[in-house]
Amino acid sequence: MRQLVEAHSRHTDLKEALGFSLGAGRGKVLFQLRMGPLTHGQLVELNRTTGPYVSLIVDKLEVHGLVQRGPHPDDRRRKLVSLTPSGLDAIATAEAILYRPPAAITALTDEELNQLIELVQRVLDADESQALPRAWKTPSAAAEQPDDHVLGVRKPGPLGGQNDL
Repeated sequence: MRQLVEAHSRHTDLKEALGFSLGAGRGKVLFQLRMGPLTHGQLVELNRTTGPYVSLIVDKLEVHGLVQRGPHPDDRRRKLVSLTPSGLDAIATAEAILYRPPAAITALTDEELNQLIELVQRVLDADESQALPRAWKTPSAAAEQPDDHVLGVRKPGPLGGQNDL
């Protein structure tokens, strides 16, 4: 499994398509902003990190023209971080790359592909308490799931506790 994942890493494809490396922190913030503008404090909470680190991430995204800071409509002391049209394009490009199945999948027959889908579904069903990142899902399956896990929101667990998503 490790060999398959490493052989089909999308980091190089993303870097070539976007013109820069989209690190985990920058990618996560970029995808969180597709839901709408967020304040610096909201980004700190969602990412469970520090203000200086979020500032660094937003600064880098801003340098690439993917986000912009603007005034908060209700509080002049706060700023909203929002996507630019280039940021929206970058998300669309990243999703197209991340959702593209490995070319080796075409080597499978229809029957083998259906078996693979069934096996992966069994693994997912057995581990429902652990939500998978959106990029691991097919676009159709991701569209059917709430985006809470993408935003880093915690949901109550089966016993009323919190599960990391």
